[in-house]
Amino acid sequence: MQTEKNKYPFLHENKIRYMRTLVQSGFAVFCLWGGYRFYLFYLWGTGRSEAFVSRPPLVEAFLPLSALLGLKRFVLSGVFDPIHPAGLTIFMAALTIGLLARKGFCGWICPIGFTSNLVEKFSKKIKILWMPPSWIDYPLLSIKYLLLAFFAYIILLKMPLQQIESFQKSSYNMVADAKMLLFFLNPSGLAAGIMIFLVLISFVIRNFWCRYLCPYGALLGILSFASPMKIKRDMQTCIDCKKCEKTCPASIHITRKTTVRSADCIGCGECAAACPVDDCLTLSVPGRRRVSLYLLPAAVLGIFFLFWLIAVTTGHWHTAVPPEVMKQLYPSLANLPHP
Repeated sequence: MQTEKNKYPFLHENKIRYMRTLVQSGFAVFCLWGGYRFYLFYLWGTGRSEAFVSRPPLVEAFLPLSALLGLKRFVLSGVFDPIHPAGLTIFMAALTIGLLARKGFCGWICPIGFTSNLVEKFSKKIKILWMPPSWIDYPLLSIKYLLLAFFAYIILLKMPLQQIESFQKSSYNMVADAKMLLFFLNPSGLAAGIMIFLVLISFVIRNFWCRYLCPYGALLGILSFASPMKIKRDMQTCIDCKKCEKTCPASIHITRKTTVRSADCIGCGECAAACPVDDCLTLSVPGRRRVSLYLLPAAVLGIFFLFWLIAVTTGHWHTAVPPEVMKQLYPSLANLPHP
């Protein structure tokens, strides 16, 4: 009988990995390009440059709390956030991906995840990567869920709709992306120390930020339990080589499971591609024991670009705040208080 790997000879570990790296690289380059253009817009807004460069909407992807506020307002009132619409669009796309294609947003799109992968590869080469034992790992895993619970409590439970609407209309929220840029351009001593610590520890502990601290990833992980896509393991054909575990970016103990339901699974498909035994590790959906691994990235990218297309065509991608208004607010960025 023709197996998946015989039927698709290009479907092996390196091909999947190269494909994921290519997709991640594309999004990372796009984010860098957007960041550069936003910096040029910031220079124009602060009067340091005469050359006008339009503000790239994608910078709103780095305002997840604003997106969570926008989502609550949209659900309760039907009003789509006019200040940071791209941020809300990307957030809704990520949530939908989590529901349908596991944490595919983390595994295929997120530039932070891509950076963590690059750091991991470097650390493996110089052999300094360390996996904390379970008595350290499990308590650390709880941090991102505690952060998620905190933000969910403050925004979803405590903050009334009227307060959200007031915040979204505030000058502070209109320039929140510029405030974020200013934070990274001129960090305080404490902030700089924390960022340096996070960078350095990521060279030693695999995917430190993503695994232990990211509340965004924690939310997507919870949603991924509803995903119809799952990696299944055939215990009868498994040879216990543990190649799947060695290649798994999320350090999941795959050989202890028959179905990978972990909230840490990022839907990369590398475990199934690395398995040397045909049909031992396979991607499955309800009603089908095995489907092509390429269904995962196809679903992730398809959902993401569908949301982008809908947002662009319906006028929910670009902010309603005119550049001239931002230029009036930018000179006083450092003095704008949080409402």
